[in-house]
Amino acid sequence: MVAASDRNAVIFELSPGNAGDAPAGRNLLKKRGKVKKRTFLLMDRAYEGDATRKLAQELGYTPVVPPKVNRKNPWEYDKRLYKERNQIERLFRRIKRFRRVFTRYDKLDILYLAFVFLALIVDNLM
Repeated sequence: MVAASDRNAVIFELSPGNAGDAPAGRNLLKKRGKVKKRTFLLMDRAYEGDATRKLAQELGYTPVVPPKVNRKNPWEYDKRLYKERNQIERLFRRIKRFRRVFTRYDKLDILYLAFVFLALIVDNLM
């Protein structure tokens, strides 16, 4: 999920349970496209790979992600800004209060996605 804040999801998609987060994240960034002005992209360490960071920079984002501790050439990042990453976790917490989203009863992805959309709409209306 790409979110603008803890209240606004910009774009999201489901990925297979056996797939990693980074390829799905790169697909979302490609769908989102280039940005016109400097935009910070706060990412979890699951997205700190070179391919994801390179794609983000090519699209005009400034990636804010800490390097893994075993990196040979770690980079600098804005630690104060990285603390704002919890906004996406707050968004997930709010939509998971809906039992149907949390437990994923639906067998079809399209039905589950519909209820995620519904949860996001209801959350914004509250």
